[in-house]
Amino acid sequence: MQKKKLLDVVRDKIRFKHYSLSTERTYLYWIKYFILYHNKKHPVQMGKPEIEQFLTWLATEKKVSPTTQNQAFSAILFLYREVLGVDMSDQNIQALRAQERKHIPVVLTRDEVKRVIENLNGIYNLIVSLMYGCGLRMNEALNLRIKDIDFGFDKVYIWDSKSLKDRTVPLPQKLKDRLKVQVQTVEELHQKDLADGYGTVYMPYALERKYPSAKSQTKWQFLFPMKNVSKDPKSDLIRRHHIHPVTLGRNIKQAAVKAGIYKRVTSHTFRHSYATHLLQAGIDLRSIQELLGHKSVETTMIYTHVVAELNKNRVLSPLDL
Repeated sequence: MQKKKLLDVVRDKIRFKHYSLSTERTYLYWIKYFILYHNKKHPVQMGKPEIEQFLTWLATEKKVSPTTQNQAFSAILFLYREVLGVDMSDQNIQALRAQERKHIPVVLTRDEVKRVIENLNGIYNLIVSLMYGCGLRMNEALNLRIKDIDFGFDKVYIWDSKSLKDRTVPLPQKLKDRLKVQVQTVEELHQKDLADGYGTVYMPYALERKYPSAKSQTKWQFLFPMKNVSKDPKSDLIRRHHIHPVTLGRNIKQAAVKAGIYKRVTSHTFRHSYATHLLQAGIDLRSIQELLGHKSVETTMIYTHVVAELNKNRVLSPLDL
């Protein structure tokens, strides 16, 4: 029997631990990059000096961001700990860290938010309206299932967010009727998929084991599904996934151009705008922290700096005087 290649072993280990597909791709990319940088030397023959050299090179020569450098470091640590059985956590790896810059978030005015949303069509208009109305990250919005919209108590449930903290946010009343129509549309689409021999949806591994029939139930279907069914890259099953993040991002950029807005507008801009507008409306910082799902209030405090910057506009320039 032919021995598996190292990257195939890494891929198997990542899937065994049920990491996301994006994490799988990122880890494989950086592990391959690390090996190629050291002239295809096997990681078993390398250690702390080679890791420090690679990470320092990323910071000094490639000028990567701190986030990118940390991604590479995490991938290499995973390789040694999970695949090679070598724990590097006690090695005190000292690489030159990429310089971290403090960025003030780009925020839209209420009028600008309105103009961008007005230039979005169909389902994208509804998704972005919900993102702004609830302060959701893009992945949080796209991963919503039918069961996560509580029309009785006017709440939206967000599970397994970036902070690993489940939370609820108020459901915007302006979107209630439109969301009910969307749920009905998904119900009809799901019935068609079932009739065509499909109808299952991706479930996290633990839930798929615990509730094996749930993947075919209407309530577990994605709230914002793709137009067409597609092959699941992990299981090879034909099923209907949620709208692709790249497609949503492209629609947002096009809408900003049509609206005549020259700020850098991304999906996250609406989350920043949500928090800033709440703060301007007098909502306390602690409540905003809970609504955003931040682990620490220090993360939320960036929006106090944003509001402070906006308040500077009240100071008249000597030229205007």
